Amino acid sequence: MGVSGGHTPDEMMAIAAARMLRDGDVCFVGIGLPSQAANLARRTHAPHLVLVYESGTIGAKPTRLPLSIGDGELAETADAVVSVPEIFAYWLQGGRIDVGFLGAAQIDRFGNLNSTVIGPYDRPRVRLPGAGGAPEIAALCRSTLVVMRQTPRSFVERLDFRSSVGFGDGPGDRTRLGLRGAGVTAVVTDLGVVEPDPDSSELVLTRLHPGVGADQARAATGWELGLATGLTESDPPSPGELEALRALTSAGHGAAAS
Repeated sequence: MGVSGGHTPDEMMAIAAARMLRDGDVCFVGIGLPSQAANLARRTHAPHLVLVYESGTIGAKPTRLPLSIGDGELAETADAVVSVPEIFAYWLQGGRIDVGFLGAAQIDRFGNLNSTVIGPYDRPRVRLPGAGGAPEIAALCRSTLVVMRQTPRSFVERLDFRSSVGFGDGPGDRTRLGLRGAGVTAVVTDLGVVEPDPDSSELVLTRLHPGVGADQARAATGWELGLATGLTESDPPSPGELEALRALTSAGHGAAAS
């Protein structure tokens, strides 16, 4: 897709995702698009956002986008570096993370994520990097945000593999499985925002980005995407948001795809 109104769909996605983070939140950040959005939020409206990465860095303040959770920039700029078991046992399992911020290769109508394989597990067409800590993040964070591009290949009727549980097979599954967090509270895409219906737990379209129509979002979805009552439109990026995002992505290696 090209530039619309002076910004690209990917820039709108990153900015819309960043806006969902509040100043002072403790955020467990995935690499790629989630890291881009979280670092943008810290550079704009949420300077006290605490970024936690799976490698054990707490309060990381990278000057460029990290390549991986092991990027030295994270440790060099962090308030503290602890062991991976401490991150999971004390911070995540201890209920000290406000927001988990994830990407994925596939998502289904109930917010379940696939980061493992495309195709059959034993004979995959593509073997992905794997879920890492995402299953526990999706299970235990107070809320979970997802950012990913919206296409029929990524928004699928049925996952090739369920790496992380959103709402399982529907209402009540999180309670049955003993998952403490609220689950996926929003998915930000290059077309808009989908959020779980409070009754069915199914993801429905709640917001469109400027210049995007509901039919376009539905065509990019592998299931029959429902529309929320009172569908709204995202505010376009401000000059300050665009300037901060472009400075961030040009400062180093740029954002990796999730």
